[in-house]
Amino acid sequence: MNNKKDAYVHGYSQREAERLLDQGRTLTGLLHHDTRYPPGSRVLEAGCGVGAQTVTLASLSPEAEFTSVDCSERSLAEAERRVRDAGLKNVRFCQADIFDLPFETGSFDHVFVCFVLEHFGNPEAALASLKRVLAPGGTITVIEGDHGSTFFHPDSPYAMKAIDCLVTLQREMGGNSLIGREIYPLMTNAGFTGVIVSPRMVYVDASRPDLVEGFIKQTFTAMVEGVRDPAIRTGLISESDWDLGIADLYRTAEPDGVFCYTFFKGTGVK
Repeated sequence: MNNKKDAYVHGYSQREAERLLDQGRTLTGLLHHDTRYPPGSRVLEAGCGVGAQTVTLASLSPEAEFTSVDCSERSLAEAERRVRDAGLKNVRFCQADIFDLPFETGSFDHVFVCFVLEHFGNPEAALASLKRVLAPGGTITVIEGDHGSTFFHPDSPYAMKAIDCLVTLQREMGGNSLIGREIYPLMTNAGFTGVIVSPRMVYVDASRPDLVEGFIKQTFTAMVEGVRDPAIRTGLISESDWDLGIADLYRTAEPDGVFCYTFFKGTGVK
């Protein structure tokens, strides 16, 4: 991601890296059951971070050639380690700015970008940059969440207030955590054709213990918890209300709890 034109609201701590990896493992089936690239195709993964999606992508399309870029040297080192540990040989890494990619026009057959546009104040410019390096007839895949799609049982105004703190902080930093609902117009306005957006709902109840642990606790609630200090420090919420909100999010992981969240996956053609 671009450290000039965006600010990563979640930070770059080791805990955040672990959360991203937990998220990647938990959502593999939901997000990637239909993500495949042909043998020999050149794929750009933009904003690869710590490689949470990279290993999955390269494993699912072992004969495709991946170039994974990120602006963070630290994140790239972690991504390279993960790919190496997985025994994958079809990925090369490059430190690069999405808004100023060091590739010739039309260098790639496919572009993949996941959980990245939400952190930009100008996602249109990011899509334009990615479109430039895509060959004519090439495809782009965009995946984003939408925090406004969150609902759960038992309901809790405190939990919603904690989530709203994350939405507000990200907006104040120039991002948009409600961007999932905008994927279709963003892609069509960028000039991509044949755009198709499919909602991918995560539904969790006690009959899905892997998602109770992997999504409610390790992915979503851990993400919200990550903005505790700035949320309280800036007066968006009191410490007591914050603690109640986080407790109520964890409460949805109890045997009678239910949790829902929707991701949006868009594909288009240059």
